[in-house]
Amino acid sequence: MLFDIHAQCWDEELLARFGVPRAVLPEVLDSAADFGTVQAGLPAAGAPISGIAGDQQAALIGQGCLAPGQAKSTYGTGCFLVLNTGATPVRSHNRLLTTLAYRLDGRPAYALEGSIFVAGAAIKWLRDALGLIASAGESEQVALRAPDPGGVYLVPAFTGLGAPHWDPAARGAILGLTRDSGAEAIVTAALQSVAYQTRDLLDAMARDGTTLDVLRVDGGMAANSWMLQFMADMLGIPVSRPRITEATALGAASLAGYRLGMLPSLDHLTAQCGEDRRFLPAMPEPERARLYAGWLDAVARVRTT
Repeated sequence: MLFDIHAQCWDEELLARFGVPRAVLPEVLDSAADFGTVQAGLPAAGAPISGIAGDQQAALIGQGCLAPGQAKSTYGTGCFLVLNTGATPVRSHNRLLTTLAYRLDGRPAYALEGSIFVAGAAIKWLRDALGLIASAGESEQVALRAPDPGGVYLVPAFTGLGAPHWDPAARGAILGLTRDSGAEAIVTAALQSVAYQTRDLLDAMARDGTTLDVLRVDGGMAANSWMLQFMADMLGIPVSRPRITEATALGAASLAGYRLGMLPSLDHLTAQCGEDRRFLPAMPEPERARLYAGWLDAVARVRTT
């Protein structure tokens, strides 16, 4: 928080305001650089440390999103969507975060980031708190049997709403229940909520003047093909799942390998791994608009701001 992402240096005004001596802060290097070696007594002692990145930045690299307009979304407990905006930082007017994607050869690449608090955690809640499913994987089978929740929406604001709403006081709700609604409708609605929240982020990015042609996904929830197909339908763009969904580890390895001269390019490993499956939108626009309008209404009912 003390780093000026535009000037690429520690912010002297902030250091003075908070009384932080410049001498206690480390030298800032490129994402792929010589950071030293693993110290003695630890596994791989003496091995060079040649790449450092935050988890979402590493996943962006691991997904090969190295050009402006390319984006990835990681689905675990929560969701983190990061869009590469290139050499020019885009200041969001729609409550997204402007951040650094990476820096190579002294040249920074910037990104827009949107964070969703609850994605896979909603499925865990169905399993552990409600007992509606025995495993996370079972949620896909439920959705295949009952793909239409019959107007039921689950807003998983268990810890508030993240981007682009930023409402910490909001709380979760299940809306649209009728006597015909059963456990399967709630499970399907929980999976759909992940796609709806992703649509919230992409719409905010579009209002900031940035669009994309395909969304690359990774993380544990990316194994759920039903959810990814619904996501493609809701976003109206293809959703791409790589063969290796541990994109964070792949990105970290790419940085180190590139710095050590073991890889010809930063996206070499990603290209070698390739795509597992591409989900193409098939939902008619009127249906997409109707379902998303219902989601927006559900979110409005739980918001406090």
